[in-house]
Amino acid sequence: MRLYSKYILPKLIHAACSGESNALQRRKVVPLAHGDVLEIGIGTGLNLSYYDEQRVTSVVGVDPSPQITKLAQQAAEEAPFDVEFIGLPGEEIPLDDASVDTVLMTYTLCSIPDTVAALQQMARVLKPGGALIYCEHGMAPEADVRRWQSRLGPLWGRLGGGCHLNRDIPQLIEQGGFVLENQHQGYIPGWRPASFNYWGTATAG
Repeated sequence: MRLYSKYILPKLIHAACSGESNALQRRKVVPLAHGDVLEIGIGTGLNLSYYDEQRVTSVVGVDPSPQITKLAQQAAEEAPFDVEFIGLPGEEIPLDDASVDTVLMTYTLCSIPDTVAALQQMARVLKPGGALIYCEHGMAPEADVRRWQSRLGPLWGRLGGGCHLNRDIPQLIEQGGFVLENQHQGYIPGWRPASFNYWGTATAG
């Protein structure tokens, strides 16, 4: 499983997250970012080409997997703004309080172990008036789809690097200390248990 996580999983995640349906979602949210941006779960750098270079000063990408961020180096070199990658040496994001204008999170909250603690850290590093911009898949509204999400969840999590199919994204964001704004939700094309999306913005409460 260690070899799978190190060599195979990064490429599978890149392939799964680079489809056209996901790209359309990224186009909706990533251009909203401005100023100094902290991207949570930057992964292979799929969002870098969607930032508005007229609005963004710099991007700091956080990801726990050095194997995955290696795949983002080329995209970072081609970006028209500064891109820095940092790891997670502990539970805290290694940035100062009130140091970023935007926190961006796309298809990341599904695999963070302690979601509330992570969101509290995101709120800590946001400047007053800053925004959390998010797009995540999560719990579907229909009972039959939720049943499949629950049944498939354990196996999906082992194969998908800890990804959860049925997290209540709005509730988690609120539990992390944010106030939801401009929230949208709905299915995007794809495998139904993993295609119900939540996206929008939130501010630290």
